[in-house]
Amino acid sequence: MEKVKNIVIAGLGGQGVLTASDMLAEAAFRAGFDVKKSELHGMSQRGGSVSSDVRYGEQVLSPMVPAGEADVLLVLEATQIEINRPMLRAGGVLIGPGLLPDGALKNKKSLNVALLGAVSTVLDIPQEHWMAAIYANLAEKLHKVNDQAFALGREAALQGSIAQHH
Repeated sequence: MEKVKNIVIAGLGGQGVLTASDMLAEAAFRAGFDVKKSELHGMSQRGGSVSSDVRYGEQVLSPMVPAGEADVLLVLEATQIEINRPMLRAGGVLIGPGLLPDGALKNKKSLNVALLGAVSTVLDIPQEHWMAAIYANLAEKLHKVNDQAFALGREAALQGSIAQHH
């Protein structure tokens, strides 16, 4: 049986953590995987810590990623990296806002989609499922800017600036 993939997405309220986890879960589901998701709202008001676990594979029994078992830790806010680092397994991949060149994003609200583009390079989900999931979760007027954001994140990751955690 294929190993379950564990992804933790973390950031601050209002940054799109939950939208990003919805997109990831939907992309994995569209790719034919069993998917479970859980959301942990710290301080749920804008600005508080928020994280969401997404697990997918042939069969997923629990929605929670155990500490030290995340294959990917996607962090939207630099201040949340150290807080969430214990979730990452040895050899797991940390993707954070520093991955993108400064000023590269046309719309700061697209950071979550840009970093999903980076995540897409390390997960076994075909790109068409990512795009379908992004479109399904965003208003049509946001599709073009998020196409660009996804491509930007993917490109940054493929240029080798993704950090491996040891």
